[in-house]
Order: sequence, then C-alpha cells, then structure tokens
Amino acid sequence: MARLGRRGPYVTRMGLGGAPYAASDVSPAAAEAAIHRALERGIAFFDTAPLYGSGESERRLGTALRGVPRERYVVCTKVGRLLRPGPVFDFSADGARRSLEESLTRLGLDRVDVLLIHDPDEHADEALAGAYPAIERLRGEGVVSAIGSGMNQTAMLARFARETDMDCFLVAGRYSLLDHETAWPELLPLCVEKGIGIIIGGVFNSGILLGPAPGAPFNYAPAAEEWLERARRIDAICRAHDVPLPAAALQFPLAHPAVSVVLTGVRSAAEVEQNAARMAHPGPAALWRDLRAAGLIAAAVPAPA
Repeated sequence: MARLGRRGPYVTRMGLGGAPYAASDVSPAAAEAAIHRALERGIAFFDTAPLYGSGESERRLGTALRGVPRERYVVCTKVGRLLRPGPVFDFSADGARRSLEESLTRLGLDRVDVLLIHDPDEHADEALAGAYPAIERLRGEGVVSAIGSGMNQTAMLARFARETDMDCFLVAGRYSLLDHETAWPELLPLCVEKGIGIIIGGVFNSGILLGPAPGAPFNYAPAAEEWLERARRIDAICRAHDVPLPAAALQFPLAHPAVSVVLTGVRSAAEVEQNAARMAHPGPAALWRDLRAAGLIAAAVPAPA
C-alpha cells in the first residue's frame, strides 16, 4: 500500500483501469468477474470515468462493488464530461458538481475517494476557474478525499502542480519503461516536492510493452520503427534475465517516490490473474543495471532495487 499524495487515501500498488471492461464486446458478467477477481488478488484501486463506455464503466463497477464493504476499495472517477446524450465538455463549477452527482448515481455510492478533472487540455483556464474550485469545495465538504487531474501530457499537470492545491495526478503513457523522458525532468520532481501522488496509466504504452512485434501500437497509433527498436532492446535484456517484458513494465514506474499506483486495463478475470502474476515476478537488480548501462533508463531516473 502507498498513500496517494500527502492527504489522499492509501491505495494498492496496482489498480484497475475502467475503460476496457466497459467495451461493448465485453459482457457485464465478464466485467463483474474481472472486478471481483481483482479484489480477491488484493487489487482495490478502481479508476473509472463518465466517458468510459458513456457511463457503462461506472455502472458496471457499481454493480460489481455492491455488497462489498466500503472500506475494502478506493474509487476514482472524473469530471469534465457530461453525457447529454453523448459526451459534452463542461469544466464549469456547476458542470463538475452535476457530473459527480450523476457518477454517484451510476456507481450506487454516496461518495468517491478520488475525483479528477479529465483531460482539460484545451480548457485549462475554464477548468482552473470553474471545475477546480468546485472539486476543492467537495474535498472540504468530505464528499471526496483527494482531488486532481488526469491527462496524457505533463506540461499542464506541472502548471496545475504550481498553481493549485491538488493531491494527485493521473499521468497516462508519459512515464513508462519505454518512454519516461517527458515526465521525470520536471513533473515528477515537482510532485515529490509538493507531496502530489501519481497514478500511472498506459503502463504498456497501449500495447508495445506487451510485445514489440511489427504493427504493435504505441500510444494508440502504430509504433514508429525507432520505438519498436528501443522496445526490442529492452525486451532482449529482460529475456536475458528471465523477466517478461510486461512484468518489468509494470514494476518500473513504482520505483519513483512520486508514484503511488499503476493502472492496468483488463477485459476479463484471466487478464487480472495475468497482471497479478507479472507484478509478482520481480526483476533482479542486475536487470535494471543492464537497462541503465544500455542507455534505456535515464541516469537520474529511479529504478527498482
């Protein structure tokens, strides 16, 4: 367990991302089985959002958690999208409150633990003037324990770290074993300084760190050859130490003192088991030394011991 920032809840080191199990080709029963298996395996941080499956992720999570003692899990959801009937951007204070109210209804809960402003890339000023003060008040009222923002970029999160009193950030795809040059020089040291906890999403960079085969995706697009070659070099060193590449990818971000939890997106109970096994397969110190010696982990970036 690790604390999510200086005043957030304590969270399990691996969490479940809520987008994949909300897909239309995943049955509600399969989603529920995945969530239950996560709890059985000690994975109790659940990230969701109204945008995932147009509310289906929250509904499926709420159904699966019904009857589970509230203290056994941590739920994180997001504001910034209202379903009217499709997703509509709304980073106003009123929009943030309405978004949370609707999320609580879909989840069947009276509170969530973590509330994030979702991808305000083109709406930073509106989010800072509207949604942020609203969720800050919700934290003060005890409706949520921790607040922050979730994004696929780091520059705006660094701005938020300087200008707000947020507790945590979800950083998607920008601090991975393959691609960590973006986040570590500025954002992560700033988060350590200010006591902001980091949730890591996109730990496999959308697929390339599951296996760097030709055509593998990197951040939701076909990987360029330079990224495939870098991933192949990482994979070769992992193989030399008898460590699966996905296992190393899961464990790498957790070595940074700012990082509290890594998310894995799953579609079935079997995938939960697979990721739990990966997390339980620690890489030896020599693996990380060899990756650093090969220039595949930056010199100043922490690696697992």
